Amino acid sequence: MSPPSNTDLKKKNKDHHYTDVHGLPCIEKIVASVDETPEAISTKISGTIPEWISGNFLRNGPGKFEIGNNKFNHWFDGMALLHQFKIAGGQVTYKSRFLGSDCYTANSENSRIVVSEFGTVAMPDPCKNFFQRFLSRFELPKASDNDNVSFVTYKGDYYVSTETNFMHKVDPETLETKEKVDWSKFIAVNGATAHPHTDPDGTTYNMGNSYSAKGAIYNIIRVPPTKTTPENPEETLEGATVVCSIPSVDKARPSYYHSFAMSENYVVFIEQPIKMDLLKIVTGKLRGKGISDGVYWDPKLETIFHLINKQTGKLYSVKYHAKALSTFHQINAWEEDGFLVMDLCAADDGKAINNYMVQNMRKSGEALDEVYNTMCRVFPRRFVLPLNVDMKTPCGQNLNTRPDSTATATKTAKDKVFCTHEDLHDEELHKYGGLEFPQINYAKYNTKPYRYFYGCGFRHLVGDTLIKMDLQGKRMKNICISSMLTFTLLRFKVWEHPGLYPSEPVFVPLPGATEEDEGVIMSVVITPNKDKSTFLLVLDAKTFKELGRAEVPVNIPYGFHGTFNSTMTHRRLLSEKN
Repeated sequence: MSPPSNTDLKKKNKDHHYTDVHGLPCIEKIVASVDETPEAISTKISGTIPEWISGNFLRNGPGKFEIGNNKFNHWFDGMALLHQFKIAGGQVTYKSRFLGSDCYTANSENSRIVVSEFGTVAMPDPCKNFFQRFLSRFELPKASDNDNVSFVTYKGDYYVSTETNFMHKVDPETLETKEKVDWSKFIAVNGATAHPHTDPDGTTYNMGNSYSAKGAIYNIIRVPPTKTTPENPEETLEGATVVCSIPSVDKARPSYYHSFAMSENYVVFIEQPIKMDLLKIVTGKLRGKGISDGVYWDPKLETIFHLINKQTGKLYSVKYHAKALSTFHQINAWEEDGFLVMDLCAADDGKAINNYMVQNMRKSGEALDEVYNTMCRVFPRRFVLPLNVDMKTPCGQNLNTRPDSTATATKTAKDKVFCTHEDLHDEELHKYGGLEFPQINYAKYNTKPYRYFYGCGFRHLVGDTLIKMDLQGKRMKNICISSMLTFTLLRFKVWEHPGLYPSEPVFVPLPGATEEDEGVIMSVVITPNKDKSTFLLVLDAKTFKELGRAEVPVNIPYGFHGTFNSTMTHRRLLSEKN
């Protein structure tokens, strides 16, 4: 697929097309239901899996898209399937289990969808009479506990989460569902994101909404690093507190957010123009519409960055504004020389969330091309926020004095600074469809200046390449692998292979590493056009060359997020003999 010319893009944008790609391959099996594999099975190793890697690579995502004769409408709705790649001594085993959630149990027992999800409305009970089914339409939608987004940790325990008020504690060794945990039992929130941030001491921050007669409120949450009673394994979120509450600009239409940014001293909440119409959401069942029907993009609104001091809980009086953008995942943020530098993956349009209907992902031919071409691409960007803005700060001039930055920050009113971003890429990234699912060496470089991040290129509805970004000189450093032959493009090296779709890359550091990119990248690569050949890919993070892969003899759907649960207890080993 060749990239469109600027002339073609301008013409297509007038018709709400962002690209002009043709001939996308069908990937319908990426959203096909699979069976769980609760007992560990062996994988076929090609190349070498470094022996120093010891632990469980955990992944989460939807794995069941039909219940009886009912079908889920949205990719986000599929029943959570948890995956484990156990790595030890250069060998890999695989197992998977469906999350033992209440909604999975109820759906299975009734052989139909009985709990509404993001894009799917629960089916009325056919055993009820017409009047009972009619009245059921007036019931408020119940929050789903289908935690199919990510694996997260609180107080050393592993949980799977989504964006409702429910999480589940999970055993990372067996993948068994241990306990359902409700955020609202500990603090006054009606949900939390699936992307918390953790300080070096283990203190964890998250965000969640609450709703009252005064409207919607965004809450910054803090969870202590350890259990209050260490000998009590049953403890979960005890000690969680709300650090700060921020009223929504529009009380009846709060912004949707999937994650947030965090530096050493600040939480950065991004109030973006993806809005949630609460009236539409609470009346969705009556109207036969899912939650997604109440989520919309309003390009007339500006994006607002709110800064909250983590120690004091005080909301910074200055609000940083930017043009309308949408962001699902932030890359990193840190403070330096009186500025907060924030890197994120962003797009100029926020409609994509409603494009990931299952029927869209199963399309082929021109219909599939049309879905892709009407979705705005996502690119890495940097904002630089000045932290010392006060009454004496002059208006109308760029406050960003960093010599290596083209981002701007201009005071326009007493408590308002308008910001423009700088691109963390060049035009070459357009050929790879932008970048999403960013990951860094989190343990050592989160909230600190960093050089490298990794992500997926999106020349399809899901990732089809793996990319390494080198921010020194803001260049990309990737490896291109096609038909198993390695070649180098000018300033570009990309991992790719026709028909293969890698998921989120996760960085695992070499024990005792002294360099930022010393370790490996792991990604689960889906093969929708080849049966039972999905594999775990391991790349050298420094060179981005393939070290090995572990092929799984069962089918796996494309997932969302994961983490590496290290069981390393031995001293540093050399991964290769020179």
